[in-house]
Amino acid sequence: MSNKDVSAIIKQLLIETLSLDMAIEELADDTLLLGNIPEFDSMAIVSIITAIEETFGFMAEDDDLSAEVFESVETLVRFVVERSQ
Repeated sequence: MSNKDVSAIIKQLLIETLSLDMAIEELADDTLLLGNIPEFDSMAIVSIITAIEETFGFMAEDDDLSAEVFESVETLVRFVVERSQ
């Protein structure tokens, strides 16, 4: 799966999980997440990680999760691509 495909899936998961009223095209790779989107709180992070694990078929280790992973769409995509290989 290409980075572009992973990015599209991640964006859709974010929109659905956070109940964002926006189109996938409005969410750019450099969109900041943590501290920028009010709906992106600790409960949302748990829901997003669960959705990512179910969608991509891997378990995220607590030690792998940091604020940097959730900095932007791009950093979240990079995390998923690295763990999916």
